Amino acid sequence: MEVKKELKVSAIKDGTVIDHIPSGNLFKVISILGLDETSHQVTFGSNLESKQLGKKAIIKVDGIFFKDHEINKIALVAPDAKLNIIENYQVVEKKVVTVPDFVKEIAKCMNPKCITNNEAMETKFEIVTKKPVELKCLYCEKITDTKNLVIL
Repeated sequence: MEVKKELKVSAIKDGTVIDHIPSGNLFKVISILGLDETSHQVTFGSNLESKQLGKKAIIKVDGIFFKDHEINKIALVAPDAKLNIIENYQVVEKKVVTVPDFVKEIAKCMNPKCITNNEAMETKFEIVTKKPVELKCLYCEKITDTKNLVIL
């Protein structure tokens, strides 16, 4: 006799589903978006099977729709992520996250001597590579790699 096992996660009425997050970056994405401090319903799964990533994570957020600058933050730690915008239980829009060519006020320069770490000014980076993500500070020209990336 075959036993069918199924895990059901409740659908969200209105909100965002972030899919194809590398499992190791799930909690980074949660933190970056402030979902660890929200009063909205947040459901997540980690180490799920993925043909594209091997293992992936997913986040469902009820009642929140992310702005472009927040999506850019996601792109820096989950460059293959996909966002599904949900309205009335239906996917109304699909967004593919893309790493931008330039970011400002999103990441911290890893160089402790950089002017952005010693004076009140916005950070500005050129994206050197998108996979893996590497940022070049436009002030000190130091390269910040994924391992040293701190999202503001």
